[in-house]
Amino acid sequence: MQPFAYHKVRDAETAIAHGARDPQTIFLAGGTDLVQLLEDGISRPQGVVDISALPFDAIATTIDGLRIGALAKLADVADHAEIRARYPAIAAALGETASPMVRNMATMGGNLLQRTRCLYFRDGVSPCNKRAPGSGCSARLGHDAQAALFGASEACVATHPSDLAVALLALDAEVLVVGPSGERSIPLDRLHRLPGETPWIESDLEPGEVITAIFVPREAAGRAQAYAKLRHRASFEWPLVSAAVSLALVEGTIEDARIALGAVAHKPWRAETAERLLIGRRIDDALAREAGEAATDGARPIAENAAKIPLMARIVTRALQDCARQQAGDPS
Repeated sequence: MQPFAYHKVRDAETAIAHGARDPQTIFLAGGTDLVQLLEDGISRPQGVVDISALPFDAIATTIDGLRIGALAKLADVADHAEIRARYPAIAAALGETASPMVRNMATMGGNLLQRTRCLYFRDGVSPCNKRAPGSGCSARLGHDAQAALFGASEACVATHPSDLAVALLALDAEVLVVGPSGERSIPLDRLHRLPGETPWIESDLEPGEVITAIFVPREAAGRAQAYAKLRHRASFEWPLVSAAVSLALVEGTIEDARIALGAVAHKPWRAETAERLLIGRRIDDALAREAGEAATDGARPIAENAAKIPLMARIVTRALQDCARQQAGDPS
């Protein structure tokens, strides 16, 4: 582990000042991912600012929607009665995340900003443009079964691993941040970046900016919604592919649809072709399968990751079938 300056702060202003003064400073909350990266020498900051004492852990519903503090623990959010009842895709995604022990420590904001699980990024020695800019992308010539199907570049084919981010994208969530220039709101679909030629720049956050909360609009609570995930093991495993769906239904007809895909791009990915296919139709198994196939539109496999394409179709189909059962009043 590289030595760094450690600062534990009690207010956001001090945290922001540290981050703005040195762009190499990083923020520490639950630490379930970051501590491992520090120990392995993959993350080498000059300073670490511990923000775990900041008052950003409240969960509240307002007339406009749901506000979840960035420092709320995943377990607390997953078990929140109103979230389970009105925003079940969030509860389901969090229930599929890591293990109970990790969910009791990890925070909402930290989960959104976790780093890729690409084995070449994590091994600390292989050429990797995310870890060592300009060194190359080992996954393009090595084992790339987990690689991106959408939005990849010559510089990087890594995927984003968050379950939570996928559910939030399907619910049109926003991330609230505060920084040197004040407060602002970032739509979830703009929080993470595609790799392009600068894959080490992973989010839209500016130096010194801290996530304070996640906002989900009230309209999302009235939509049929589901989250589904395929993985190698039953627990503590990141997705091979995942999908979150939310549907605005009027007398059984789909008026609006959101389909978000996980583990297939450098950021959560909208399946817009499949969304358009659903509009004006009634959800059933046949339409769910048709939309599942449509969700693969534009996928560009490389070598070993083509197997993810049929898996992606199946997981979208499953999520849509879950929504259909909700519409029919079937709790299974």
